[in-house]
Amino acid sequence: MLKKILATTLAAGLLLAAGGAFAEKTYRLRLAETWPPNFPIFGEATKSFKAMAEGMSNGRLKITIDSKNKHKAPLGIFDMVKAGQYDMGHSASYYWKGKDPNTLFFTSMPFGMTAPEQYAWFYYGDGMDLMKKVYDKHGLLSFPGGNTSNQMGGWFQKEINSLDDLKGLKMRIPGFAGEVLAKIGAKPTNIPPGELYTALERRTIDALEWVGPSLDLRMGFHKIAPYYYTGWHEPATELQFLINKKKWDGLPADLQEIIRVAMRTAAYDMYSQSYHASGENWDLIKKDYPNIKIKTFPKEVLDAMRKANDELLADRAAADPVAKEIIDSQAAYMRKVRAWTEISDQAYLNSLGN
Repeated sequence: MLKKILATTLAAGLLLAAGGAFAEKTYRLRLAETWPPNFPIFGEATKSFKAMAEGMSNGRLKITIDSKNKHKAPLGIFDMVKAGQYDMGHSASYYWKGKDPNTLFFTSMPFGMTAPEQYAWFYYGDGMDLMKKVYDKHGLLSFPGGNTSNQMGGWFQKEINSLDDLKGLKMRIPGFAGEVLAKIGAKPTNIPPGELYTALERRTIDALEWVGPSLDLRMGFHKIAPYYYTGWHEPATELQFLINKKKWDGLPADLQEIIRVAMRTAAYDMYSQSYHASGENWDLIKKDYPNIKIKTFPKEVLDAMRKANDELLADRAAADPVAKEIIDSQAAYMRKVRAWTEISDQAYLNSLGN
């Protein structure tokens, strides 16, 4: 009888121990980011995500972040996460248009939605469902990863006075905007962030766009390209968190929810931080860098860009039913929400007369 009691007690103890071990199981995730180590704002978003996810999970999640100096492939995040080399990534969806052209719609589109409009489309329109549709076939999940808000049109070594000034111009500009510029005669290319200054300084490129005052000043572009143009191409640039779907499916439901909340919070915090930094640095431009020449593209150039953009969208929609679904969704949502933007924020700013 004593042996039976001891056996039963031991079995119960083992079950309790197993239950405790299961409750305390640690899940380790490796995240690769496009950015250099300690990169401001973008890199802070991943650190913020890591801190929140690990804290809310009470240590059950452990996340390692590898910057581009570690993995050596700043524009290879898509492939590394898809292959399972990394569990997660932080980058920008429009970098993957060579892998799947429909990925570029989820970063920013020329003449498209502003950041508040875009967030509304993602979370309350069709955005998340359409993004899932595009990434599902690659075994990936994509979530908004932080917005820069409206980006500047770029740094140019020479003033742009007409369409002829864009003919043959070599410019770092990713996404659909690069296709627009190519259609009107420019030569777009994409270069990782860490190589931008050198490429501009050595005249490998004639112009580049990066972000805006939040990040551009510290890159030093104004020292070698004095013309700084207002934006048209990225009215709201949303970064992304990429997740390997097989890895995601292996996580408990509560940890999945913790990751969702941490990503969404880190993304919105990045938007706020970027807006703040742009405001501060714009003030510095006015006070400390009077030689920077702020310009807006001539109407002739903007009209040509818009015409090229509309034609390219029509071609893409005619050739690909998924692209058409995304393009139609964005256009319809923007028509609806833009009417509110115009009568709220825009009307308010106009009424100030500044």
